[in-house]
Amino acid sequence: MSFGLAGLLVAVLAAATVLEKLQGTSFVVRWIYSSPVFVALWAFLALFSVFYLFRRGVFRHLPVAMLHLSFLLVLAGAFITYVWGMQGSVHLRRDAPPACRFLLSGGGSSPFPFQISLKDFRLLRYPGTSTPMDYVSHVVVEDADGNRLEGEVSMNHVFIFRNYRFYQSRYDDDGNGVTLSVSCDPWGIAVTYAGYASLLCSMLVFFFWRDSAFRRLLHHPLLAKVALVAGFSLLPSCLPAESLPQVLPKQVAGAFGDLHVYCNGRICPLQTLARDFTVKLYGKPSYKGFTSEQVLTGWFFFYDDWKEEPVIRVREKKIRELLGIEGVYARLVDFAGADGYKLKKSVRDASNAGVRRAWDAANEAFSLACMAGTGSLWAIYPYCNREDGQLAWYSLADRLPYDMPSDERVFVRKWMGYVGEKVAEKRYDEVVELVGKLRAYQQKVAGGVLPSASRFQAEKWYNRFSNGRLLAMFCLAVGLLAFVFYCFRMVARRFPFRWLPRLLDVLLAFVFVYLTAMLAFRGYAGGHLPLSNGFETMQFMAWCSCLLAFFLRRRFAMVRAFAFMVAGFALLVAMMGESSPQITPLMPVLSSPLLSVHVMAIMLAYALFAFMMLNGVTAVVLNGLGNASEQVVRLQVVSRILLYPAVFLLAAGIFIGAVWANVSWGRYWGWDPKEVWALITLLVYASAFHVSSLPCFRRPMSFHLFAIFAFLAVLVTYFGVNFLLGGMHSYA
Repeated sequence: MSFGLAGLLVAVLAAATVLEKLQGTSFVVRWIYSSPVFVALWAFLALFSVFYLFRRGVFRHLPVAMLHLSFLLVLAGAFITYVWGMQGSVHLRRDAPPACRFLLSGGGSSPFPFQISLKDFRLLRYPGTSTPMDYVSHVVVEDADGNRLEGEVSMNHVFIFRNYRFYQSRYDDDGNGVTLSVSCDPWGIAVTYAGYASLLCSMLVFFFWRDSAFRRLLHHPLLAKVALVAGFSLLPSCLPAESLPQVLPKQVAGAFGDLHVYCNGRICPLQTLARDFTVKLYGKPSYKGFTSEQVLTGWFFFYDDWKEEPVIRVREKKIRELLGIEGVYARLVDFAGADGYKLKKSVRDASNAGVRRAWDAANEAFSLACMAGTGSLWAIYPYCNREDGQLAWYSLADRLPYDMPSDERVFVRKWMGYVGEKVAEKRYDEVVELVGKLRAYQQKVAGGVLPSASRFQAEKWYNRFSNGRLLAMFCLAVGLLAFVFYCFRMVARRFPFRWLPRLLDVLLAFVFVYLTAMLAFRGYAGGHLPLSNGFETMQFMAWCSCLLAFFLRRRFAMVRAFAFMVAGFALLVAMMGESSPQITPLMPVLSSPLLSVHVMAIMLAYALFAFMMLNGVTAVVLNGLGNASEQVVRLQVVSRILLYPAVFLLAAGIFIGAVWANVSWGRYWGWDPKEVWALITLLVYASAFHVSSLPCFRRPMSFHLFAIFAFLAVLVTYFGVNFLLGGMHSYA
């Protein structure tokens, strides 16, 4: 009953995420997550589990007992929240009387035992930009006894009064009102947090307890060192095309890259804008041997050449048919026909989701190319408003402020044209000199908010040396060859190339150092840990796989091959999102140290699950070759060892994320699709711990097949939610 109910629960959770996509969030919240039947399912699972644990005598083993009691404590806290907790919202305005009631999330309203009013609201922005950095509400509460308290509510900062917790939700367009989330759950949160703390302690105790299953597996007699061999392949180089559009000389275009520009809600090197622009259009950071700075400046100074160049990548066949092109790349002039613009809105609305996404991408590329040609993409002119002191950035095509002095107005309107004259005359020394003067102007006007010289240079280094495509191909080639050679080594009696493990260690160290440098440059340039989106988390997962390989390679030599393969696939996935790899300011809700720990723990867990999956694939291959039963058992032992830190890291990551959500949104669990699938993944993998209760996990091949198919839950959690199911976590 215990394991049957757990399996039923997994099925219900998975079905609920699909129904949410089809019927909407309110439907599944009402009919599944908040239904008495769903609560009863959890309750019966807990009761049968407790009964079964007593029958098995599990509570005589301290670490195991602590683990299960911790989960029961978390469930108890969730039940208390469900029954007695209150969630809702309250709208406050500066000019309105204090609020005495708040709206409940389930409908209706509830009174406060006090009154609350809004004294002030401030929208903080990143210096020199219009990008929000934080939302701060200054509130005042007063009860019937005359007790008065003032406090602030901001993202990741909660205001608490008499067990009522207030969180920043949204603000009115005029900046004079806010909507605060309200939570009253004095006991449920405390019990749940106690469960989280107990879980963390029990996991630590488990790893150091002398008689734990993890410690016994570490001393398994089959854990002997095995040799590992590998090879690597050379990647083909690209040959330059015969006909090329006009561009500036590389050094001259590079000078433009040293300018500051307002892009993606922040101030960055123009080199970054050029790289993002080239990737958006062509799919790669360079074009036919030209740097991204040459491409961007080419579109402005040599527009007639570039509009005839097939540089805009169009992936969808339907869109290519609409444009009337045969290859993958379109020219800018291909977007216009006798009837006007070919990608009309009606085409997008009448097509399926895949065509609509391709339509959006092609339309965006067309718009960017036009903006680059007209100069409206070049927001390189800072101006400080003399009335409010706010700094803004303008392009030559923007509408300039009415109070801008005439000399500055002329400078903004005429500078690019004057530079264009020098380009036409090929007086490139004067072009570089003019670019230097503009940079000096930027320093004079916006010097107080510009990135430091070191941060600016770090971003340029990142742009110059970051090449996920080449590194992904390298890692996959090395990993796959190492995997093949190692499988052969496990069934062969004698095998040469004993020096190859050291070569693999050197290559692994190179990849690790390279990824470390790229993450460091990206994090320093962005001003935060690079863990805020899918592109960055995939890079971090590649880094984690290399790091884990260094710790595990002496016990389990084949982890080197696994590390290369996981890193390669992670970087390959990052390449899928390389159309938007921009370094952007953090969303206010993400500005929390808990985010970093949450993502790190889960990415490490995913890397270990990937190692287990590849271990299972190895076992299947060896089993097919025959005469490798001992090696298959050894691989099972290794996978079971990896299972413990993987599941514990996933559990820790989920619960740290719950604490972060409680601080930011006022609830530690919201049944978001990614939360649900992370829980499903945890339940699926945790079942493999119970080898005494589920005999199938004792059989080596059964365990390996489980490791392969269980990884599908990881894939759905990360990719399925991002690309299919959506939700609050779909940005991650």
